[in-house]
Amino acid sequence: MDFLRSIVFLIGALLIIVLAARQMGEVFSRYKLPLISGFLFVGVMTGPFILDFVHTEDVPKFLLLDELSLAFIVFAAGAELELNVIRGYFRSILSLIGGQIIAVYAVGLTAFLLIKDMVPFMSGLPGGEILAISLLGATIMIARSPSSALAIIKELRARGPFTHKVLGATVLMDAVVIVIFAASISIAAVLVEGTGFKVGLLAFVVLEILLDILLGILVGQLLRFIMILPFKNLKWARSVLILLLGLSVFLLSNELHGLHLSSLPIGLFSEPLLICMTAGLYIANYTRNSSDFQHIIEYMSPGVFLLFFTLVGIELELVVIGQSWVVLLILFAARAAGIIVGSIAGTTLSNDRSNGNAFLGLGFITQAGVSVGLAKEIGVEFGSWGPQLATLSIGVIVLSQVVGPPILKWAITKVGEAHTRAESPEFDGVRDAIIFGVEGQSLALARQLETHEWNVLMVECKPELIGESVNGRRIEKLEEISVNELQRLGMSAADGVVLMLSDEENYAICELIYENYGIDNVIVRLQDREHFEKFHELGALVIEPVTAMVSLLDQFVRSPMAASMLLGMDSTEEFLEIEMNNPDLDGVAIRDLHFPHDVLILSISRKGSRLISHGYTRLQI
Repeated sequence: MDFLRSIVFLIGALLIIVLAARQMGEVFSRYKLPLISGFLFVGVMTGPFILDFVHTEDVPKFLLLDELSLAFIVFAAGAELELNVIRGYFRSILSLIGGQIIAVYAVGLTAFLLIKDMVPFMSGLPGGEILAISLLGATIMIARSPSSALAIIKELRARGPFTHKVLGATVLMDAVVIVIFAASISIAAVLVEGTGFKVGLLAFVVLEILLDILLGILVGQLLRFIMILPFKNLKWARSVLILLLGLSVFLLSNELHGLHLSSLPIGLFSEPLLICMTAGLYIANYTRNSSDFQHIIEYMSPGVFLLFFTLVGIELELVVIGQSWVVLLILFAARAAGIIVGSIAGTTLSNDRSNGNAFLGLGFITQAGVSVGLAKEIGVEFGSWGPQLATLSIGVIVLSQVVGPPILKWAITKVGEAHTRAESPEFDGVRDAIIFGVEGQSLALARQLETHEWNVLMVECKPELIGESVNGRRIEKLEEISVNELQRLGMSAADGVVLMLSDEENYAICELIYENYGIDNVIVRLQDREHFEKFHELGALVIEPVTAMVSLLDQFVRSPMAASMLLGMDSTEEFLEIEMNNPDLDGVAIRDLHFPHDVLILSISRKGSRLISHGYTRLQI
């Protein structure tokens, strides 16, 4: 009964900590810091070394949650390895990976051996164990962070040779490092047990890795089966099954770990991370369920990363970091130097002279996810010094995660491959609209806008309409889809743009508006539903004619009065959106404003959120 009570209490405590970590992550993000930094902070604060909300003896009870999260993270890492992305730059990416592996591994191994006397848990150990620690520590240095790199690239809408090489090498590197880690951990086990190095060891290591890969393909088939189960609109059901499958891989690996080949201390299927990574890679590249699996990964990621990095913070041994902070900085600097040297060597050997190669090394500083997983795996495998090495490695990872993303962001911008949104223009006092496409609907829209005192310019690229007058309205010619042509049409003064051309033409114009003009009010009439997301990512308001008509009829059936008001069918009623710029009204409650009796405020939009207003709602500029 006492044991059950303690477990319930521990789960309740963890729930409170995780909720606090979620809030702290949002606070950190406001200051342009990674979300996971906030998660780690709360974990550290509530762990055994500061507030002691979770006691030291309770930490091992989180092992199953650690393994559950680790399996998911590596599934996601394997799924990010999309072969189509790296195929076009395969030679350059392989050269980068080769150069970095050799340089970082050599620098990392040397650094650990040179500073062994500065690290408390390494001093006094036999030579074999020191070499094992150095091998494993250097291996973790090689790992990258595909999720962080992908987040930065999506934020900047980056594309180009530099971006493709950074993303391809980052994702593929995680696959390579897990294979290297599987070999390193087997060799380290031999060194720790002091059985001596045998010639057949490497052959057995290769066999072990091949067995792990085969089992990974089998797990990939099970993932595929989960994705085709008839769970309509039940993402949580698939999510639970995926997490349980990942946990099963770890449990099976632990059971089979004791089976040895010959007289060598190498277990069958000993690396669950390699198994899970292979499974994710398989379903992403060799099945038709890649898109569905990616959606499930995106659905699960926030919760799993929140739990995982909060637990990392709780389990972090601050005593080790306090004793070895100088070592931590040395290892971080050594890793960064190895990455830069390896990148230069890789591009030189491949004879790659693409723009931005001088900054390539700066794109690989970030670490997270799989790196932390490898560190925690060491903590489990080697009980005497494993947790201390894991803590030291996680310290380097956290520093890399804080420093790396801003550096990558700067590098992408520096080489000119960032495509971010331009600043929104100031209102010049005149409402201007540009409508692309001439037809009955667009002409009617132009007339309607003009009745509300908008200046309307109509643009077309069809030869038969260019330069002609349609219903007494002159049509401007769109020579080409370019910034210069949009500038000639007066796009910099536009307050609203309506795109009614083909989806391809609409997207090209929408992208130029996003990157060069930052106009908030861009409306797109969609032809193919498949293109909805890419317009939505550019902040466009997308209208699908068939769906819009059905929704309108539905609104008329269920609420005819509201629909008639919305459509302006009563000439005495009108909807307006007003931007509040008067500093004298900042902070004034709506109830204190003096409106005419027939004016009603329906809602207020503030910082991207819509508020249902009431009398005590205060205005903000």
